[in-house]
Amino acid sequence: MDRKLKATELHHKGFNCAQAVVMAYCDLFDMDQKTAMRAAEGFGAGMGSFTQVCGALSGAVMLAGLKNSDADVENGPKSKRTTYESSKQLVEEFNNRCGALNCCELKAGKRVSCDECIACAAGIVEEKLL
Repeated sequence: MDRKLKATELHHKGFNCAQAVVMAYCDLFDMDQKTAMRAAEGFGAGMGSFTQVCGALSGAVMLAGLKNSDADVENGPKSKRTTYESSKQLVEEFNNRCGALNCCELKAGKRVSCDECIACAAGIVEEKLL
């Protein structure tokens, strides 16, 4: 299954960029589609439509947490360092490839489209998290 294509198709169906990325991979990280859709909904249009951090990138970072977290709700997480390092790698790579992190900068002059951001974030997920 081409998950980059799946993520782009989800976006074309009306899901925001974060939802598209998370939903395309959630089954690999033990999350159902409905939960993924709900959890990522507020990250569209650069976090609540403030055009800040790209939703596709936010979705990728959410997946880093799903992959790395020890989910130790009783004693507190001991996995934050691993998740932060993984997230940092995703963010740095996205910035290197797309030239910005914020939706408003990515869209300025139509420099990078949402589909391109989604495909980029999905590609980085495949390289760094799978």
